[in-house]
Amino acid sequence: MPKKRFSELPHMNRPQLRRRRFGRIVVICMVIGLSALSLVGPTGVLAWSTAAQTLEQRQDELALLQTERDRIANRVHLLDPDNADPDLVGELLRKNLNVAHPDEVVVPLN
Repeated sequence: MPKKRFSELPHMNRPQLRRRRFGRIVVICMVIGLSALSLVGPTGVLAWSTAAQTLEQRQDELALLQTERDRIANRVHLLDPDNADPDLVGELLRKNLNVAHPDEVVVPLN
C-alpha cells in the first residue's frame, strides 16, 4: 500500500502528525536505551563474566574460611572445661604465660 501524503489525510492536521511522529521517536529511543542497558549495564550480558569470576573468588574464600572455622571448632572442643586436652593446655600455658615446670629446661633458639 503506498504512503499517503499529508494532503490525502483529511482527518489529521499537521500538529497531530508531529505529535504522533515525536511519540514514535521517543518509543524507539527508549527501546534502544533499554537494549543498550541490557547489554552493557551493571547487570547486563557483558557483566556476567565478571560476576562469574567474582563468584569463583568468593567460593575459594568461603572454602578457606570453612577450613579455618573447622580448625577453631576443633581447638574449642579440645579446650572444653569439662574435658580439656592436657597437652594443649600445657602448650597454651607455656606460650601465653611464659611458665614452665621446675624440671623443664628452656633452650633458646637464635
